[in-house]
Amino acid sequence: MITTGIVGATGYTGVELMRLISMHPDAKLQIVTSRSEAGRPVTKLFPSLRGAIDICFSQPDDEALSECDVIFFATPNGTAMEHVPFLLKNGNKIIDLSADFRLKNVDEWEKWYGQKHSCPELINEAVYGLPEVNRDKISRATLIANPGCYPTAIQLGFLPLIENNLVETDSLIADAKSGVSGAGKKLSSSLLFSESSDSFSAYAANGHRHLPEIKQGLQSICKEKLDMIFVPHLVPMIRGIHATLYARLKNTDVDLYQIYHDRYKDEPFVDVMEPDAHPNTNSVRGTNTCRLACHRPQNGNTAVILAVEDNLVKGAAGQAIQNMNIMFNIEETSGLLHPACFP
Repeated sequence: MITTGIVGATGYTGVELMRLISMHPDAKLQIVTSRSEAGRPVTKLFPSLRGAIDICFSQPDDEALSECDVIFFATPNGTAMEHVPFLLKNGNKIIDLSADFRLKNVDEWEKWYGQKHSCPELINEAVYGLPEVNRDKISRATLIANPGCYPTAIQLGFLPLIENNLVETDSLIADAKSGVSGAGKKLSSSLLFSESSDSFSAYAANGHRHLPEIKQGLQSICKEKLDMIFVPHLVPMIRGIHATLYARLKNTDVDLYQIYHDRYKDEPFVDVMEPDAHPNTNSVRGTNTCRLACHRPQNGNTAVILAVEDNLVKGAAGQAIQNMNIMFNIEETSGLLHPACFP
C-alpha cells in the first residue's frame, strides 16, 4: 500500500486529490496539511468526503511528511521548492502540482512567476509529468512536475500534428476556455457568482504564464521553430477546459482522424472521437480523460483540433495520480477508471 501525503489540501486540487486517493485500491492517505485548518477534521471542511476520509488537517512538517512514500504539493507557486530538497534527500517521491519545477529555464520561470527560485539545481532533475510523452522517464523519477491544466489539453491536442511534421509550427493558435475552479479558491471580485455568471471573457491575452510551459513541451518534439498565440477565457461553469486549436497543414492529403487514432490508441486517458465530432466538457466531468476531435473546415488547409478535459482531474489531481501509478509500477489506470458525472 502506497502511503501518501498532501501539502495544501484545502484548495480545489487538494480536495480532488483526497477524493481520488480515497477510492484508490493501492494508496492510503496518511497526512493532509493546512496551516489555517490544522486540527480540524477534513470532513468538517469537506462534507463530501464523509465516510471516505477519517483524518484531520495538520501543520506542515517535513519530518512527518517524510514518513510517506509520496508527497503531493497542491500549494501556491513558490511553496514546494522550499520543502522538496529535504524530502528528496530523505528518499521520498514528490509530485508537485504547482509550477515550481515545470520550466527548465530558471530565468524564464522567475520572469513569469515573479519570484526567486530557491533550488534551481533541482530543476533538471524534475521530470515533466505528461505520461503520453514521458512515461518511461516518469517511471524512474523521484520528482515530478505535474503539468498545468491548459498545457495538458493543448499539448495533447497538438502533439500528433507536430510529431508527424504535418503543420507550420510558427503560427499555432490555441483558443482555450476554462471554468472558474481553474483560478482556485482565492478571493477575487471577478470570480464572484454575480460577476462570472452569464458572462464570458478573455484574460491574459498579452501573455499567460502557461505559454512558456506549452511551448517548451511542444518544442521538445518539434524539428522547426515553434511559435504560438494562446488566449485563455473564463466561462461561467465550475469545471472543464475546452481548447480549440488551429494549425496550417503542410499537406492536405492527410487523414487527421487516423493519425490521432494511431497516436493515442494505446493511451488509456486520451479518447479520439469519430471524424467531425464535437466533444463537450460535460462528457469528461470528474474523469481523467482528455477527449479529442479533428476537423478540416471546408476541406481547406487548416486543421482544427478540439480538446476537452476536467481541469481538476486530467488537468491536475487525476494526472498526478496517474503519475504516481507509473512511478510505483502499478496499473496506470488504478483508481482512475470511473465514468463521468452527468449532468
